[in-house]
Amino acid sequence: MLRRRTESQRFAISSETLDALYRSHAPGMAVYIARKTMDAGIAADLTAETFAQAFTNRGQFRGHTREEAIGWLYGIARHQVSHFVRRDRAEARALERLGIQRPHLSDVELERLEELAGINDLRRRVASHLSDLSHEQQEALRLRVLEEQSYEEMAEHLGINEQAVRARVSRGMRTLAERLRGDGGEIRELM
Repeated sequence: MLRRRTESQRFAISSETLDALYRSHAPGMAVYIARKTMDAGIAADLTAETFAQAFTNRGQFRGHTREEAIGWLYGIARHQVSHFVRRDRAEARALERLGIQRPHLSDVELERLEELAGINDLRRRVASHLSDLSHEQQEALRLRVLEEQSYEEMAEHLGINEQAVRARVSRGMRTLAERLRGDGGEIRELM
């Protein structure tokens, strides 16, 4: 019969264990984030923020093993990426316009991270499959993803209703995902 672990048998997230996890998993996490954001500099920032959040919230970890702690860290990383995508793009552009710099990685470090993440190959694959979409789907994805327009703005720009805009974006994303999956791409890491 399996016995339940007690509170005292929890895997504790201390400064020392977090430091060890950082040393062993930060490079892989940076690659993971770079594949999601397609930007090595942002990946470095979000990796650092992930471990800062883990340290700040270490008392909230409820796992029992090192593997659960690693999963917890990647959950924080996913949240950091999501937060960046939803809220921080506009802020990053504003900071850039104001000339405020993020912590700097050397060109060699950025290139190495992009190489490890396979960003150039991912960009090439996405561009290739994107060009196979209908003109309407390409335009909808460009407006939504690159220009970050709302569905309302897109409907006005395209002269169609919001439901039609949403359908174009959805169909375009679904088709792109299927084609990337079909060529061996890891769509979960792209989207």
